[in-house]
Amino acid sequence: MQKNPKQVSVLGLGRMGSALAAAFTRAGYDVTVWNRTPGKAAGFAVLADPAEARGVVVTCLSTCDIQRPVLERLPAGTTLVNLTSGTPAEARATAEWASQHGITYVDGVIMAVPQAIGTPSARLLFAGAETAFAEHRELLEVLGTTTFLGADVGLPAAYDLALLGIMWTTMAGYLHALALVGGEGVAPERFTPVATGWLDAVGANLPRLGEAVASGDYRTEVSSVDINARGLAHLVEASRGLDARVPTAVRELFEQAVANGQGKHGVASVVEVIRQSQGVPQR
Repeated sequence: MQKNPKQVSVLGLGRMGSALAAAFTRAGYDVTVWNRTPGKAAGFAVLADPAEARGVVVTCLSTCDIQRPVLERLPAGTTLVNLTSGTPAEARATAEWASQHGITYVDGVIMAVPQAIGTPSARLLFAGAETAFAEHRELLEVLGTTTFLGADVGLPAAYDLALLGIMWTTMAGYLHALALVGGEGVAPERFTPVATGWLDAVGANLPRLGEAVASGDYRTEVSSVDINARGLAHLVEASRGLDARVPTAVRELFEQAVANGQGKHGVASVVEVIRQSQGVPQR
């Protein structure tokens, strides 16, 4: 395998993989591509086989299961940057496989839509072989703003899913809110400015919640779990006639915290209910 630092091979040309290959090309890299459906590779130099990949190999396939037989075609000595989405366990399993086959492994996730690739607004998180990340950082920074999380290859996927969880639950809460106020004749354009201002205030409170979770000190003189549980009950009641699964799920968490004796604690203590549900003992 050639070691030209300006060479990169992209395996997988869905929307995201195509955006990666295009960004590398615009930055002046010698880009070769491979895709299970060759027709999608129009405009790029196409590899007949993943085994022919040159330079750093960047993978972006639909699932880890689909990716594995592709990786098995790579020769020892390859530097692999895995941008296929998956779970922390899948990332660690891929890293173990790479170690057994003489492949240098960097795991990563893309926190952006394809249209943002190649701009600073695209955020990418990496972990794994620090020397390989440092050596190829210039290449990876072509794609967006990069952050290295350390040696644990499971962390990018954990961060990815945790951050997406915040996004999905926020969006679901917002859509529920639109349905609720819409029933009162309030249009989205009237409600949304109030909602975005409220979210700014809520976001500013996250560091305090994180500090409470880190310390395990849930004392509060501000807003206790039982008060919020009563508010959630009002929200669920006001949502009659709507699909209230989102607020109902949150209400159940808070009510369980009250049942566990945490009613006078701060809302950060609800994390103990979530941990217990995952089989993690409470403090």
